[in-house]
Amino acid sequence: MKLDGKIAVVTGGAMGNGLGIVKVFLKYGAKVIILDYADELVNTITDLKNKGYDVTGYKVDISDNKMVEGAVNDIKTKYDKIDILVNNAGICRLEKFEDMSFALRDKHFDINIKGTWNVTKALLPLMKAANKASIVNLSSVTGVSVADSGEVAYATTKAAILGFTKGLAMELVSDNIRVNAILPGYIMTPMVENMAKLSNPSDPKSVVDGIASAIPMKRLGKIEELGELAAFLASDEASYITGQGIVIDGASTLPETLTMGV
Repeated sequence: MKLDGKIAVVTGGAMGNGLGIVKVFLKYGAKVIILDYADELVNTITDLKNKGYDVTGYKVDISDNKMVEGAVNDIKTKYDKIDILVNNAGICRLEKFEDMSFALRDKHFDINIKGTWNVTKALLPLMKAANKASIVNLSSVTGVSVADSGEVAYATTKAAILGFTKGLAMELVSDNIRVNAILPGYIMTPMVENMAKLSNPSDPKSVVDGIASAIPMKRLGKIEELGELAAFLASDEASYITGQGIVIDGASTLPETLTMGV
């Protein structure tokens, strides 16, 4: 129960990677507050409460700073501290750079970068009040190490999140707040399913199978596996780790080529 008694906020926790993180945090004893704009939030909260977990949620568009501040003001009436923040919420829409509208570009920036900034800034006083806290940001191998066609906007934002992590870690180290990033490869999530549909509408399964075949472990990751890494970084077990980006990708970024070797 390495998170027992901890209060955690997870953005985008209603489904996908965020849900994996929420489930693992609850398993380890944390109280979890989910910020999510998806309609799935209600069902997720209901399901987890029915299983006896201490979880609440706010329907929030994190790119809307007024909505973020409204939710955080309500959180302040219930809790005098926040021990853990996981900035997981994000979007990825495949579109070639020359075809992408400024509106779609801005949507990526507003949610993936500005949204992370908004939530972190709003919750920082409550994290300082904890006297010891941890922030875990979801970056990606995309933009930091690799990229596919159509991912310029997404890659740009995820590379920015790693920079945000390192800069913030230096500023907050004296406040006893650690800041780290997780850089996932392909995890089996609704986002990946949607990207597969965009890539090959007639046969999205072939896209997922193709991804798996190029990963040395020959599979996509599970949301719970990502959750376990987030729980480690959020816990006292990682008390000497800050400002780092930790890759979890089944070794997909390890091979120099797919054909050379013995």
